[in-house]
Amino acid sequence: MTGQQAGPTTARDAFAARGDRPLVGLWNATGDPIAAEILAGSGADLLIVDGEHGPLGLREILAVLQAAEAYPVATVVRVPWNDPVIIKQVLDLGARSLVVPMVSTPEQAAAAVRAARYPGAAGAREGARGIGSALARSSRWGRIAGYVGAADEHVSVLVQIETAEGVANAAAIAAVDGVDGVFIGPADLAGSLGHPGDPGHPDVVAAVDATVDAVRGVGTPVGVNAFAPADADRVVARGAAFVVVGADVTILARGAEAAVAQLRREPGDAATDDSAPTTRATDSY
Repeated sequence: MTGQQAGPTTARDAFAARGDRPLVGLWNATGDPIAAEILAGSGADLLIVDGEHGPLGLREILAVLQAAEAYPVATVVRVPWNDPVIIKQVLDLGARSLVVPMVSTPEQAAAAVRAARYPGAAGAREGARGIGSALARSSRWGRIAGYVGAADEHVSVLVQIETAEGVANAAAIAAVDGVDGVFIGPADLAGSLGHPGDPGHPDVVAAVDATVDAVRGVGTPVGVNAFAPADADRVVARGAAFVVVGADVTILARGAEAAVAQLRREPGDAATDDSAPTTRATDSY
């Protein structure tokens, strides 16, 4: 397919096309391509592939990207760290959107963008991505004409705010050229604020809301990991552009527990509605 990028859209394109509707995301944390297909076919707008906490190496990420490509979902890979080598490798696999975790300063955000960009022409914007596109799936092995010059059109960068320092710098981070979106991680933020394991603590909720407001004030799309429906409703009402509402592992775990509990009810116990898995307060990372 010469002259254009095959496969699904970038996160940036999905944000631009969403209108007033918040985008809905799901996590692939297993790295399993069948799970990725199931999630990608669910109607979700974003499929987040967890290379930070999930047991995913480059081969597993590649398999998930291939499995999801047939579906109208923007696949976003969370890299394990803000590392230019890892970012280069994941982009060369054909990832079109990245989440870079633990970004707490505008300088760290700028480093993530720089790692995702090829060097520009003399005097143009800075980039540090190694140029090996002819050997890589990203350019379909050289079949996308002019890929290096137009690579910014094929890649979007989201940064994840997960610390108290990041909350304080949220507006400056969101304003960095090349940052296409900001993703808030309440679980690590809870730890940074002194409430590990309690993302529902009032201090954490206030920090999340303040970050949503700060990023929206800059005009950058902002999203939140919010597995609890009440949290998702709150941040959507506040103007979040996207919300990630579940993961393959938690959907499977809670669904399995509910199925077992349903059959083990004692006679006389009130029946429960098991049409959807329950959500735990800690299921937000």
